[in-house]
Amino acid sequence: MNDRYHDRFRRRPDRSGFGAPFRPSRRTDPGARPQGSRQNESARSFLSKVSVDPSPRICLEKGSRELTMRAMDLLCPLGRGQRGLIVAPPTCGKTTLLKHLCQAITQAEPSMKVYCLLIDERPEEVTDFKRTVKADVRWSSVDQPYENHVRVADELMNQVYREADGGADVMILLDSLTRLARVHNTGTRGQGRTLSGGVDARGLEVPRRIFGSARKIENGGSLGILATVLVETGSRMDDVIFQEFKGTGNMEIVLSREIASRRIYPAVHVGDTGTRKEELLMTPEEKEGTRKLRAGLAGMSPPEAARTFVGLLEKFPTNGELLKALKAQV
Repeated sequence: MNDRYHDRFRRRPDRSGFGAPFRPSRRTDPGARPQGSRQNESARSFLSKVSVDPSPRICLEKGSRELTMRAMDLLCPLGRGQRGLIVAPPTCGKTTLLKHLCQAITQAEPSMKVYCLLIDERPEEVTDFKRTVKADVRWSSVDQPYENHVRVADELMNQVYREADGGADVMILLDSLTRLARVHNTGTRGQGRTLSGGVDARGLEVPRRIFGSARKIENGGSLGILATVLVETGSRMDDVIFQEFKGTGNMEIVLSREIASRRIYPAVHVGDTGTRKEELLMTPEEKEGTRKLRAGLAGMSPPEAARTFVGLLEKFPTNGELLKALKAQV
């Protein structure tokens, strides 16, 4: 009987963002796919159904009065089955945004199953999430091996496929898509063509499948995924991962280091943030109001636009009042 286990240590490349050695517990046969890539019957059933545009709308302001949630309602409205990217440089409020999203969605949509998936996260951040949000937190911290990261993500996806296929509305907040891609890149290294930054061509296969599975099923359930993707980290691998996922979602909220450095929060890049076919999620009054809002901010620099936008959010206690004021403008 061949021994498939070994004790050889390997070290992740520094550019990947991982520095500590880890011990793979199982040899990977050439050409074999990670466990997380295997779809069960519920996944195949769910993904084979007719997908439509995200709906109905999830009103974040209904669940939270945080300025970031009100900003998202105006700039990048969410619907059930949304596939969204949260583009985040370091120290721009990504973690706070995720926690506010968890709290807002669970309050606004009590019937929705909300999960928070933390992959390769710091242990103290895991504890903070578990203590502060009502969502079901699934995690594999930075001290865990590659296999555990894959297993946790795989088990959650199998569960949500069953739930969504059965007609439930499900939302996953994933932190982060970048780290999930790094993990799978480690597991498939040397099995495919190597892209720029040391990314194995097959390493993005499973993360792309996971993120791409977010959808609203016609006359059925939905699976929404809001995933953070890391940028401006100094890692060429992270840049390649971002470019591979850019444009694959139907919603993006872009955080800006330049804006955050000026202590303007939420540090949202107004011009780059938006939802595809947002008109399907908005009333005519909301569409007209947000059009005027964007037109008024279009000629400003990103920090100036963010400062003006935050000022409007602070001035008017609700988005309805803000839009009414914009409508009154000639």
